[in-house]
Amino acid sequence: MNTRTTGHHAPSARLRAPYAEALLRHAGRDWLRLNVPGHAATPGSDLAGFFGPMVTALDFPPLLDGIDLGQDTPLDRALELAAEAWGARRTWFLTNGASQGNQIASMVAPALGRTLVVQRSVHSSVIDGLVLSGMDAVFVHPSVDPEQGIAHGVTAPDVAAALARTPDAAAVYIVSPSYFGAVADVRAIADTTHAAGVPLIVDEAWGSHFGFHPGLPARALSMGADLVTSSTHKLAGSLTQSAMLHLAEGPFADRLEPLVDRAFRLVQSTSASALLTASLDLARRRLATDADATGGCIETAERVRDAVRALGRFTVVSDGFHAFPDIVGADPLRIAIDTRAGGITGHEARRRLFRDHQVMVEVATGAAIVAVIGAGSVPDTDRFVEALHTLPSPLTAPAGAAHGDRGPETNADSGAGSGSDGLRLPDPGATKLTAREAFLSPTRVVAAEDAVGRISADTLAAYPPGIPNVLPGEVITAEVVRFLRQTAAAPNGHVRGAIDRGVTRLRVVA
Repeated sequence: MNTRTTGHHAPSARLRAPYAEALLRHAGRDWLRLNVPGHAATPGSDLAGFFGPMVTALDFPPLLDGIDLGQDTPLDRALELAAEAWGARRTWFLTNGASQGNQIASMVAPALGRTLVVQRSVHSSVIDGLVLSGMDAVFVHPSVDPEQGIAHGVTAPDVAAALARTPDAAAVYIVSPSYFGAVADVRAIADTTHAAGVPLIVDEAWGSHFGFHPGLPARALSMGADLVTSSTHKLAGSLTQSAMLHLAEGPFADRLEPLVDRAFRLVQSTSASALLTASLDLARRRLATDADATGGCIETAERVRDAVRALGRFTVVSDGFHAFPDIVGADPLRIAIDTRAGGITGHEARRRLFRDHQVMVEVATGAAIVAVIGAGSVPDTDRFVEALHTLPSPLTAPAGAAHGDRGPETNADSGAGSGSDGLRLPDPGATKLTAREAFLSPTRVVAAEDAVGRISADTLAAYPPGIPNVLPGEVITAEVVRFLRQTAAAPNGHVRGAIDRGVTRLRVVA
């Protein structure tokens, strides 16, 4: 679902949600539905009884007159408004998440060169895109906080050095903001990539709300990025699995637009969800027309951080961002709390918040938890602060321990990749094959300990955040095996791509 921006819209037009409104009007008519979906919006169906009749009534297939079929349709207008809101030349609505946008971006890159210069801490969907495209990759390593065990971003000089050794570069692919909210210097990196004659692709999955309020960082498109993936459902408020892909009006737009459009059609479902599409339209309307609500969320998040600082038991992770040269800002709607100073691991804090207080946070590591406040949402943050500070201290910290000091803990409480148990993010093994070559090679499954020194056939990523710890084509190291197995053993731990839950076996190139 896509369209080309045709100009600026009047303020009154931005208050509309043309696709969502057309869908609602369509659902309000007395239809006899003898087509898909098979539930036919029957009032007495199990779906209608469980979710409510409006869910099934709005669940229409694509290609309907007056909605998305014809000229100047409500869908066309919704896409134009989205492109205008994000400052894009063209916007595509995605119904398979930002992962779909990352795959599209990776698939079009071979038309521009043979090698993709990629931030090593990209989401696993970018690596999936490398498998689909068959491209070579040169990786730029981000800075890593050894205490937290989390990766941040890359700098323009690091990107320049990678481009200097990659004469056949197709594009540069970075992540901003990071899972913990660290914002990279996208402007400097864009200037560097453009000077080398290649476009900049940004996975801005966690920054779909950027630029809609003065208290938020600028969005990547306004900083010179050429193609941006936006996971709109994360903090911009659309339904889960909905996202957008934005193309800038830049030096590479004429070349990229037809390529992206064709790749989009390859990976988008021919039965795209009307509910997801409508939610994107509505999320755009709210972000673009209600800056006050977004501002209130920023103030709410800052009050939480202030309360944590004042109470003194825990510390705020972003307070240490100034020590990293690749970080130029922070997303104020992400609240990352270092729990170790309070005598509890992040994994245990998350488990107890969920079990004992019915409080859900976005992610936990052994060292921290990350809570998020969606732009425009109004959660009960006092409840979160109170629950956080009533957590027990199962770890016994030494008397007078400073921030970052640790007491004993069990393996069940330890966190993969956190400074809380001395286990740092593992350095990747050497690259021996492209991701596609390794993925399509004959393989065998071996015990995890026997996989050390062998070439991985799979992408394996501690989840969340889904940053690959081993890629297809990389040599598996003992450090990586230990890291992934400890991730799997932690409460709520999960390794995406693993053959079994405990990561006892790995798939290697035969």
